[in-house]
Amino acid sequence: MTQINKQWRIAARPVGRVEESDFDWVEEPVPALQEGQVLVRNVYLSIDPTNRGWLNETRTYLPPLPLGSVVRGTGLGVVEASANERFQPGDRVMGLLGWQLYALNDGRGLTPVPELGVPLTAHLGLFGHIGLTAYFGLLEIGQPRTGETLVVSAAAGAVGSLVGQIGKIHGCHVVGIAGTDEKCRWITEELGFDAAINYKTESVPERLKALCPRGVDIYFDNVGGPILNAVLSRINLRARIVLCGLISQYNNAGSPVPVNLGALLVQRARLEGFIVLDYVPRMMEAFPHLAQWYMQDRLKYRVHIVDGLEQAPAALNMLFDGANQGKLIVQVSDEPG
Repeated sequence: MTQINKQWRIAARPVGRVEESDFDWVEEPVPALQEGQVLVRNVYLSIDPTNRGWLNETRTYLPPLPLGSVVRGTGLGVVEASANERFQPGDRVMGLLGWQLYALNDGRGLTPVPELGVPLTAHLGLFGHIGLTAYFGLLEIGQPRTGETLVVSAAAGAVGSLVGQIGKIHGCHVVGIAGTDEKCRWITEELGFDAAINYKTESVPERLKALCPRGVDIYFDNVGGPILNAVLSRINLRARIVLCGLISQYNNAGSPVPVNLGALLVQRARLEGFIVLDYVPRMMEAFPHLAQWYMQDRLKYRVHIVDGLEQAPAALNMLFDGANQGKLIVQVSDEPG
């Protein structure tokens, strides 16, 4: 029986929020398997802020997607058929499988998913690129030391929630910035952050002054814009700023908010961009620590699953509305039995 693939392809460059008209929904037969290829059925699709950047015409850390191509995205799936000796039917794999039900792949870029006794979705979160981002971004660039003050933006998000907890494990005073009272309660009451700021209802500069009386030593930035500048106004000498994301700017069709470079100069601080791809070769350094902290109940996470590949464009907008509660994932098909 011929298998029918379902795909989202990019039809237009989005301006601001993505619209369904920016994509084409395509259903077509899956091509025959060629020598060396692997057919993967997508089970879960990771929805990340970087997905929005990949839709633009400008180059990011990966080339822009040509119009008409399958939308790029990280997927976790199961091998349905293989003409590649490295993979067998039933293997669970991860990679840039794209916004589609089936992905034909030559095996390059596919990573086997180990059996860790955790839900499959954890491999797109704590034990995937999200966990690696939090671990290496904070520890390698932020270099936390006991007694220092760490501020985290998008603190209830997939990455930020882990960063704050790892900061606490390393003895930091941790202040999180989030967008709802519920999220602020979650990161303080359940995750152990010392304090939280609701940036939608509170003055971030005033609350930073009250909650960080000794200044800010480390800032893990996921948002950019005015919140970045508010934190820069409080940084200490030799502060470290981890520039992990600029989600407040991704849908901004106008000019980006300028960075307060004066604060960096006066405080001789370091602001460094971070892309987790640079650290993938070192992932086995991180996973034992993440697993230990998870087993000790010192590291918690949650996922937000949206059902159906058809919902992927709407799910992407949830990241920018703050509607997701934890790591955002689209379930494309049933988990393997």
